[in-house]
Amino acid sequence: MPLAMNKDVFITCAVTGSGGTQDRSPHVPRSPAEIAASAIDAAKAGAAIVHCHVRDPETGVPSRDPKLFREVTERIRDAGTDVVLNLTAGMGGDIVFGPVESPLPVNEKATDMAGATERVAHVADCLPEICTLDCGTMNFAEADYVMTNTPGMLRAMGKMMTDLGVCPEIEAFDTGHLWFAKELVKEGVLKGPALVQLCMGVPWGAPDDLNTLMAMVNNVPDDWTFSAFALGRNQMAYVAAAVLAGGNVRVGLEDNLWLGKGQLATNAQLVERAVTIIENLGARVIGPEEVRGKLGLTKRAPRAR
Repeated sequence: MPLAMNKDVFITCAVTGSGGTQDRSPHVPRSPAEIAASAIDAAKAGAAIVHCHVRDPETGVPSRDPKLFREVTERIRDAGTDVVLNLTAGMGGDIVFGPVESPLPVNEKATDMAGATERVAHVADCLPEICTLDCGTMNFAEADYVMTNTPGMLRAMGKMMTDLGVCPEIEAFDTGHLWFAKELVKEGVLKGPALVQLCMGVPWGAPDDLNTLMAMVNNVPDDWTFSAFALGRNQMAYVAAAVLAGGNVRVGLEDNLWLGKGQLATNAQLVERAVTIIENLGARVIGPEEVRGKLGLTKRAPRAR
C-alpha cells in the first residue's frame, strides 16, 4: 500500500497507568496532585491529550476511586494550561482465577469486577472530553488474569458514554477488538467516525511488529481517527511508525519508563522526544484546540456536587 503519512499529528501522554510500576521509577506519579502536575508538564511539552488513571496516594496501587479522579480532573482544569482530558474506564473488569487445577472460585482479593454504571461513574461525574473503552476480553501477561469486557458490558458502557456526550477512545489490543468496535458503530451504540488507540505489544494481544501494526491499521475505517503505541523500548520507534502509517501517537510512563539506557524518563521528556521525532519526519504537532475541532469534542466542567 502507498505511504499515507500523517502531516498533522496529535500526541497523547499516558501519564501513570494501572501497572505495578510505582516502585520502579520515582517519576511515576501517585497522588492526584502528582498526576495532575505530570499531566500539565506533558501538555506544556507538546501533548494535546493526557490519558489519566489514578492510584492510591500512599501505596501507588492502581485505584478507581471516583474522588481521586475528581481531584485529578479539577487540578488539571484549574491549572491554566489547556489540554484535552482523557480518563480511563478500563478498571473494574479484572478476573483472577484460582490455580489451574481449581480455577473456581476466583481469587476474590485480586478480582475486581464491577457493573457498567459503576465503571463509568467517574466519567459521569468528571465529564472528560474522552474516556477509554477497551473493546474486548484478553489474557494479560499474568498467568491467571483476564481483562474482561463482554459484548453486553461494552454495549452498556458505550451507550452510557455516548449519552453523556463523552467521546469513547476505542482501545484495540487485537484485530477482533476493531471488528467489534465497528459493530458498535453500526448498531448506533457509538457514534462514527470513531477514535481508536491501537495498543501494540501488550502480552498477549497484538505483537508490536510492523506487519501486525499495518494489519490493525488496515482494519480501521478510512474516516476514523487512530493513534498507536508500543510498550517499552519500542515506544519511540512507534512514534515514527504511527505517523508514517497515517496516525497519531501516544507516549508516557504508562507504557515505558525509560528515555535511554539507564536513564529514567519523565512524562514531559517522553513527549519532548516524540515532538522531535514527529517534526524531524516533516509533520506538525497540533494542540488541544485543533484536536477538539478534528474530533468534535466539547470541553465541559465537572457536574456540580
